[in-house]
Amino acid sequence: MFFTNFVISFILSTFTIAVIMLIKKIFQKQLSAKWHYNLWFLLLFALAIPFLPQNLITFDSHFISLDSIQGNATNHGTDLGEAEAESGNWMNDFSVSVNRSSPDFLNVIFACLWIAGILFMGILTIKSWYKLKTIKSTTQPIKNKELLTLFEQCKQHLNISKPFFLRESSLNKSPMAFGLFKSYIVLPTNLDKWLSTEDIKYILLHELNHFKNKDVLTNYFVILFQILYWYHPLVWYAFKEMRLDREIACDIAVLNSMGEHYSVNYGNTILNFVEKTSHLKNLALANHLNGSKKQIKKRIIKIAAFTRESKLLKLKSVLIFLMAGIIISCQLPFVSAMTSSDDQYEFNHQRVTYEDLSAYFEDYEGSFVLYDAQADRYSIYNENQSTLRVPPNSTYKIYSALFGLQANAITSENSTIKWDGQDYPFDSWNKDHNLSTAMSNSVNWYFSELDKTMSLDDIQENLKGIHYGNYDVSGGREQFWIESSLKISPVEQVQLLTAFYFNEFGFDEKNVQAVKDSLRIEELDDFYLSGKTGTGTVNGKNINGWFIGYVEKGENIYFFATNIQNETDASGSAAADITSSILNDKGIY
Repeated sequence: MFFTNFVISFILSTFTIAVIMLIKKIFQKQLSAKWHYNLWFLLLFALAIPFLPQNLITFDSHFISLDSIQGNATNHGTDLGEAEAESGNWMNDFSVSVNRSSPDFLNVIFACLWIAGILFMGILTIKSWYKLKTIKSTTQPIKNKELLTLFEQCKQHLNISKPFFLRESSLNKSPMAFGLFKSYIVLPTNLDKWLSTEDIKYILLHELNHFKNKDVLTNYFVILFQILYWYHPLVWYAFKEMRLDREIACDIAVLNSMGEHYSVNYGNTILNFVEKTSHLKNLALANHLNGSKKQIKKRIIKIAAFTRESKLLKLKSVLIFLMAGIIISCQLPFVSAMTSSDDQYEFNHQRVTYEDLSAYFEDYEGSFVLYDAQADRYSIYNENQSTLRVPPNSTYKIYSALFGLQANAITSENSTIKWDGQDYPFDSWNKDHNLSTAMSNSVNWYFSELDKTMSLDDIQENLKGIHYGNYDVSGGREQFWIESSLKISPVEQVQLLTAFYFNEFGFDEKNVQAVKDSLRIEELDDFYLSGKTGTGTVNGKNINGWFIGYVEKGENIYFFATNIQNETDASGSAAADITSSILNDKGIY
């Protein structure tokens, strides 16, 4: 998952920066200075998308998720899956491991590198913060009454009533604006000794405009994303351009408040100041007047060319911004498709009882779902896990058989498929099988042969038609249901079994009955037990166990699904044991 988000964030940020730079280039003269700067806020939005909760960027789509592609590309081996024993020993497990190493390895490596970069950038940010704190601690109140009066006049000129701390510091070589809760404007000591009152007025107006435009707050977001995207050189370049556009926007804002005839004096003020001071570095938390020679040159060119913005220019700027926003927003469905793994099912039912059955699950993370058809009531243990979609493994074979019957690959009268002579890992697989023996022995090759009679698209359409989990078959014809792309939750398993039993999807009744017959496990005078186990084995360890089915008792039917997970021994037989205990204690089985 981390690798997926890493790729998504890189693509998304690169595309957004390219769009913004292209639009700035094409519409350079149709955008005002303010809107040149505002375009960069679209980048901040795009950079935040990979970190937003998935439900905020979810779109209905039919794109294949990148997670499933990533996981499927790493499944190796020809004999994949699990086989239950002969019908008399249906609770035993015979599993063949799926090998998976690359995704976990890549996730760990990239996560470690990313965190290491964040820590390094965090240290640099802390150093910048400490340097700023040191400057703040050395500040002294400005005693020049003329300068204080001038500052109040500048505030009134910009209609700013917020209180400010106007200070000076010997450690500060350039006027700075900083502070989220307490607003500081810190000037170099004795600034009034080497700059005229008019020059200082322009400087104060510039710094006050930073506060008026909320640039201090924006600074914190820029720093945050620069830390998170430390690995992306284009993001660094974009933020450098954003800071320059911010200074130009402030310059133009000052001139808009003063008038065109002040542009020469304002430009000279910046040149005079730059000539007498050095550029401050490593103070990203503050806005300061100075900059590199290249940046100062661009600012002076913009100041020299200043004219008041017309209403038409403002309208064009807004329309161009909206156009850029639409183009960048068009990525959202693709991001949703790539990030979405459809791992959580939305379950709504009026009659649900949630109960604590944790004593039955011991060391397992899992869920138990029971549906009483007569009462139309669900009893569920572990609400979150009951709607969590995980690979179905051999429980999928119920529907593989049904699809095969519907496609006439086999019939209820003749369901035998001949063994191809290949030596499979379990003796019970190495012979001809009909539907009943293949189901009770969970013979992978039998159901693979059924699936081969249909195209992958047809299988997906069949799964979609019965609302089977995420109906994602991108894992490949023989692998999608084995710890791969296809996923389903325990609640959905029960809902689907109910629909299957009552044939709500309109399949041929004889085909439904043939599958029911193959699922029959035990018959007694007052009940019938039917079901299917499934085990997911990865790298030699059983990590995912299923037991789903139903109990026909008198005139009522109870549908159930148990799923368990852990790192070493979560098997179908263990899930069946848990289910048996629960049903027995409830007096159902």
